[in-house]
Amino acid sequence: MISCGEASGDLYAGALAAELRRRVPDAEIFGFGGPELRRAGGELIGDFTRFSVTGLVESLRVIPRSVLMLRRLIDAARARRPDVFVPIDFPDFNFRLLAGVRRLGIPIVYYVSPQLWAWRPGRMKTMQASVDRVLVIFPFEERIYKDAGVDVRFVGHPLVDAAKAGQSRAEFLAAHGLALDAPTIALLPGSRRNEVEHTAPVFADAMPLIRARVPGVQFTVACAATIADAQFAPLSSAGAALVRGQTDEVIASADVAITASGTATVQCAMHERPMVVVYRLSPLTYRLGKRFVNVDMYAMPNLVAGSRIVPELIQEDFTPERVSAEVVSLLTDRVRHAETIEALRRVKAQLGTSGASARAAEAILEVASAFAKATADKTAGGAKSA
Repeated sequence: MISCGEASGDLYAGALAAELRRRVPDAEIFGFGGPELRRAGGELIGDFTRFSVTGLVESLRVIPRSVLMLRRLIDAARARRPDVFVPIDFPDFNFRLLAGVRRLGIPIVYYVSPQLWAWRPGRMKTMQASVDRVLVIFPFEERIYKDAGVDVRFVGHPLVDAAKAGQSRAEFLAAHGLALDAPTIALLPGSRRNEVEHTAPVFADAMPLIRARVPGVQFTVACAATIADAQFAPLSSAGAALVRGQTDEVIASADVAITASGTATVQCAMHERPMVVVYRLSPLTYRLGKRFVNVDMYAMPNLVAGSRIVPELIQEDFTPERVSAEVVSLLTDRVRHAETIEALRRVKAQLGTSGASARAAEAILEVASAFAKATADKTAGGAKSA
């Protein structure tokens, strides 16, 4: 049983399910996910599309639907008795789900662990009490869990395999009617509707400011599959080309990216693309959440590097003027551009070698096999006693 709640988690779930089936062709995989998990042969009890939001306040809107989905998934676990449950990130939902599944005596392997080191570290107690194994994708996370006495494996980042462009820059730009020799900026406004509501208008307002200082510049937008074109209207109206299903090509074909904080920053790092990282929540959510945050950097490349190698514009700093200034600097300052690429190359090297999904599948099957054997031994022992 697998549970993931956003586009990045679904990408990892699909790759994981494919690796599990490669090893156990008749494996039954079901749970909560999206199109990638379904494409890999998973049976969806629920689709995450209507549940994925960011922010404490924003999450209140989906609580009634979440409660119903939790009940459905726990009922499915009770009826089908999976050999292992694999929550993937999405902690606000998955922590509640794993509590219900744990009560059923089903082992749990948490893949892509929640960022306990960044905020709400008290959740480590839940991991210690409820999880049989944790699979982390960033190297510095392994020590955190080991020090807490949790069985942990660093499997590497699945994007090492997944972040591959299917077209060359020339092919991609030509396919979208764009110039090969023009400066190109990738816009990654996020994969959740409320993220795009916050980012797209600011991106759109920054575009003419950038054009004024970089003649001929062109823009492409990586549109999340779960978000309608209407939400990207500010960007298309400002002259950006909307692109679906080709996030890696959008990034790989750009000179600089403007990206919402999250998995997309890792994708940019994998392609060694200088980026400006932005984020904005509702003011109330930001004020409530800030007291729980334990880091002074948010972008994952900066956290992996241990220093601010790419600019972050968070909350009030996320303005068209600040975005424009950072982008123009990265486009025109060749030394800064080259130094950023070199720093991102070092980050990329720390994210592990290819085969993360395969290593995750092996670690999960170890736990599932041990549980199946223990259950069989218990059943056999009970039969002998009888």
